[in-house]
Amino acid sequence: MNDKSETKQNILHTDSIVQIDNRAYKILSLLGKGKGGYSYLASCLTEFFVVKQIHHEPCSYYNFGDKIQAELSDYKKLLDAQIRIPKMISFDIETERIVKEFIDGPTIDSLEKIPQEYFAQVREMAERAKENNLNIDFYPTNFVAQNGLLYYIDYETNEYSDEWNFENWGKKYWQNATLL
Repeated sequence: MNDKSETKQNILHTDSIVQIDNRAYKILSLLGKGKGGYSYLASCLTEFFVVKQIHHEPCSYYNFGDKIQAELSDYKKLLDAQIRIPKMISFDIETERIVKEFIDGPTIDSLEKIPQEYFAQVREMAERAKENNLNIDFYPTNFVAQNGLLYYIDYETNEYSDEWNFENWGKKYWQNATLL
C-alpha cells in the first residue's frame, strides 16, 4: 500500500491491525463517519484509542484541502484556544491516520435529556473559539460527555463567521433535545 491513491481509499475493518509509530492498534468497531474520515475504536495493549482514517469521498457542501495537514493544524488551534479536546497520541501522514485519546461517554445526540451545564460548556467553547477567530463544528455527534465535562472530539475548525457560530447554526441541532 505504498501508492497514496490506494491509501486514500483505505477503510479499516474490525479486527484489523494498524501500525502507527511502532505501536499496533487493533480495530474494534466503527464509531462514526464524518466529512473527513472514519473514526474507529481501537485497542493497544490494555488501553483504548480512536484511530481516525482520513477519507477522500466527495462532500458537496464542503471544500477540503490537505485533510491530514488540516487536522494537525486545527488540533494546535484548538489547544491554543483552550477548547477541551481529546489528546492527539500520534499520526501517520503517509497512511493519513490519527490516533486520539478515547473519551468514553455518550455523544450529545444520544442523550435523551441534555443537562443545562452542557449548554453552558458548549457556549463557553464557542466563545473561546470566537476569541481565536474560529468556528468549530457544533453538530451534536462531535461532542462527548464524560464525568460532567463536555469534549469536542473533532479537530475541525474554520475561520470565524457569525453564520456558522453556535447561536446561529449549532444551537438549532441542540435545541430539539430535551433539557434536564
